[in-house]
Amino acid sequence: MSTFGVIIGNRGFFPDVLARDGREEILCVLAEQGHKAFCLTPEESKFGSVETFADARRCADLFRSHSDEIDGVVVSLPNFGDERAIADTLRLARLGVPVLVQATPDAPGKMTIAHRRDSFCGKMSACNNLKQYGIPYSLTTLHTVAPSSAEFKKDLEWFSGVCRVVKGLRNLRVGAIGARPAAFNTVRYSEKLLESNGITVETLDLSEVIGRIGRMKDTDDRAVKKLKNIERYVTTSGIPQPALLKMAKLGAVIDDWMQSAQVQISAVQCWTSLEENLGVVPCTVMSMMSDSLVSSACEVDVCGVLGMHALQLASQTPSALLDWNNNYGSDPNKAVCFHCSNLPKHFFKDVQMDFQAIIAGTVGKENTFGTCVGRVKSGAMSYARFSTDDLTGKIRGYAGEGRFTDDPLETFGGAGVVEIPNMQKLLHYICENGFEHHVAANFSTIAPVIHEATTRYLGWDMYAHA
Repeated sequence: MSTFGVIIGNRGFFPDVLARDGREEILCVLAEQGHKAFCLTPEESKFGSVETFADARRCADLFRSHSDEIDGVVVSLPNFGDERAIADTLRLARLGVPVLVQATPDAPGKMTIAHRRDSFCGKMSACNNLKQYGIPYSLTTLHTVAPSSAEFKKDLEWFSGVCRVVKGLRNLRVGAIGARPAAFNTVRYSEKLLESNGITVETLDLSEVIGRIGRMKDTDDRAVKKLKNIERYVTTSGIPQPALLKMAKLGAVIDDWMQSAQVQISAVQCWTSLEENLGVVPCTVMSMMSDSLVSSACEVDVCGVLGMHALQLASQTPSALLDWNNNYGSDPNKAVCFHCSNLPKHFFKDVQMDFQAIIAGTVGKENTFGTCVGRVKSGAMSYARFSTDDLTGKIRGYAGEGRFTDDPLETFGGAGVVEIPNMQKLLHYICENGFEHHVAANFSTIAPVIHEATTRYLGWDMYAHA
């Protein structure tokens, strides 16, 4: 779960007891949800709240001392709160993490001076000051919401996802293994734009990969272990043993390089160098990585794997990269999503290893074993796509939600039917803005998390498809 810095707002001419009880309530809720919190104690300030500049400095010192741990900050207003002290705390702490502003509602029967909160109004003042200070912040779904309510628990789950995405995309290291296939101009990207956004791309030439595989003995412990993992992961009946051993060595070499280069995710060249020079496809190796939450995209689609990673961070479940591939009959809100495939096992009803049917006719079936094929299961889905725009110097993208259906489909590879509300509008947006044919997908409903994290905290230009 997440670790939060917590600021308890307080204002002297409102009942102090509200700050005391509010602190206890929100810290209890955070603990119940499995989150860790850093907050001033009653010994360090009045009821552990932040009301004065001196309080702000103490709270900022606390936050800075745990800056490597804190994923986000929750500002809780059990009463009106002192807006300056809240903003000063965040400015002095210099954390640069997401901020959630929560205000506790008044009760109609408790509006006397002894119980009145005015958090409804205080939240506006706090947000006004945060805006003046240039500090980005997020809001709860309801303007005022009780910390112990079901609504706030949903807000907290959403905010925790936002924090994971922001933290996971900042200072990210991506492995680009091989060159972009010549026929895929669509997956061009700007390393410089990514670098300026804190995302580093480390490259590895395929010749180095193939050379290391050639020098690895069949009895190498790394290859033997990877082979066993492959056979446990997917049904391999009918697949030649030499092909499985090549896949195992490929996986072992990639694992070793990713660990030594300290990269978290990868994008791998496939068509058709690996088939021609190694004699297998990398699909199963990539599927296994993605299934273990180490996202991997084909065709060296670095921006595609960023979308996979963002969805995985938000949902904490595996992501896949798919083609927006075919219409589905005459239904304007349905389409076929497909890949050859390297989809994680998490996506399938059932899965088995096979050969890559599309390029087998070009390079020979015997050189294309290693795909993970099957029908994508039904369920709610979120999708996302990021792209570097060299003309504007910005990262842009889109995100939305839909579902995988059980509609009948006879095809090869890894495929499923998706249904997305107002899909024609989305397709027009993709084509009018020149986005790639690849899209990252995830079994979840977390598109709002992606939009909030990337727009408010990373400054990317995003379209939210509704």
